[in-house]
Amino acid sequence: MLKNSNINRAKHIAIIMDGNGRWAELSGKKRVKGHEAGAKVVKDVTAYCAKNRDVERLTLYAFSTENWKRPRLEIEFLMKLLERYLKDELITYLANNIRFEPIGDIRAFSKSLQKTIQRVKDETAHCDGLIQSLALNYGAHDEILRAANKLKEYEGDITEEMLSNTLDCKDSVDLLIRTGGDKRLSNFLLWQSAYAELFFTNTLWPDFTTTELEKIIKNFTKIQRRFGGL
Repeated sequence: MLKNSNINRAKHIAIIMDGNGRWAELSGKKRVKGHEAGAKVVKDVTAYCAKNRDVERLTLYAFSTENWKRPRLEIEFLMKLLERYLKDELITYLANNIRFEPIGDIRAFSKSLQKTIQRVKDETAHCDGLIQSLALNYGAHDEILRAANKLKEYEGDITEEMLSNTLDCKDSVDLLIRTGGDKRLSNFLLWQSAYAELFFTNTLWPDFTTTELEKIIKNFTKIQRRFGGL
């Protein structure tokens, strides 16, 4: 397990988990089978990060504001898969001292799913190990707009710190990974990723392993991060 003493630590890792549907299609399976396989990788990656003392927060792009454009049956399956995943993982969260903090606007979800999300959040609130954030009905534009609307009644100049603290996710991203081969951010943590190091891999999410993640983290620690300075 990586225990890097270098000050360049991947404290906040964000991942765009792309390629579930393509993985299933390449395997001659229905797209939903790719999402099921991807959920297993979420468990593996979360467990790895929970044991890595350098990693404090793991944010995973699970369902975007744009994903509502997908076929209805696929969306229904994703909602059921998410609810089942959270119910099953609650014991794992508690056993591994993982705090669950969702980001995004969950009001569009069913009442049942909203209650499950809130329950897991509440029951892990005391955990002080890894923070796992699932981005659910999340889009960076929507997040920033909601934050701006919360601040619009404020009299005076709005500072960068004020806006940052009003966002769903208040922590800057150190390392952002996208699987699946595409090289774009897809409206994910745009504010928080201003100085993130970006890593793109052709590996489809169901084939992504903790071994590949560890290699990416090791490469990240070698990067000189200047944040606009010299």
